[in-house]
Amino acid sequence: MSKKPQTIAQFFKQFPDDEACLRHLFEIRFGQGFECPSCGRASKWFRIKAERAYSCQFCGHHLHPTVGTPFEQTRTPLQMWFYAIFLFTTTRNGVAAKELQRQLGVTYKTAWRMAHLIREHMADVDGEAPLGGPFKTVEVDETYIGGVEHGAGTGSKSNKTAIMGMVERDGSLITKVIPNRRKSTLQHHVIENVKPYTEVHTDDFVSYSGLELTKGRYWHKTVNHSAGEYVTKSGVSTNSIEGFWSQLKRTISGTHIHVSGKHLWKYAKEAEYRFNRRTRQSEMLSELLSTFGPLKSQRD
Repeated sequence: MSKKPQTIAQFFKQFPDDEACLRHLFEIRFGQGFECPSCGRASKWFRIKAERAYSCQFCGHHLHPTVGTPFEQTRTPLQMWFYAIFLFTTTRNGVAAKELQRQLGVTYKTAWRMAHLIREHMADVDGEAPLGGPFKTVEVDETYIGGVEHGAGTGSKSNKTAIMGMVERDGSLITKVIPNRRKSTLQHHVIENVKPYTEVHTDDFVSYSGLELTKGRYWHKTVNHSAGEYVTKSGVSTNSIEGFWSQLKRTISGTHIHVSGKHLWKYAKEAEYRFNRRTRQSEMLSELLSTFGPLKSQRD
């Protein structure tokens, strides 16, 4: 059974101040005994109070635990950053910049920047490992999000942004903001993100036709939505990915009201990250506060 996410009281007990947050970053990225990049000796590191750094006991070289993290170039207290990430991991529908502004007491500009950096961090941590493989099924679909639909009743999608999703049955999901729904675009992303010998389910949209003939050697099966069919007798459907679209659209309309096409990929990746950890929500905070890119060289 999945553990419950951390409570607010538990969060502030673990991270009562900026010092605790910086110490956490130092310990998970370096730790005592870390080999000094300057003198090459396993060192005991001492906290430098004047900056967010630790000093080598032998040569005085400085290590900066925030380098290479979303907190690298910020004057906002680390505890606020950690709490903002906590909020992102304890909600199903995301956190609006206005809500961050209210809870943290920062300017809207700062809250907006923090939110987008956290979404980018979620995308980095989530990664994009290919889906499917032999005896696996991947559902593929695309939709439009945002903008204002002009010419209602004509099928026009003006000013909307196209987005594509691929989800493995009982597994992970990948989203891609796409420039169009042409055959070359959609099938390129399938080939790039779905392993060979996967059973691929799509609707009857013409751009997916011939998918079984691609170099990916897929077993391509379709469900005929235009005829009112949503699950075939053999179990072919795109219900899982369509369910994700519904959740993403509810999040955007209910929490953010409007999302520009330029930034849509970040909101989609945030929802993707949360979806991919739906059975282990309690691990999200720890993962986001402990997983960063490769350590940058910190030579003086």
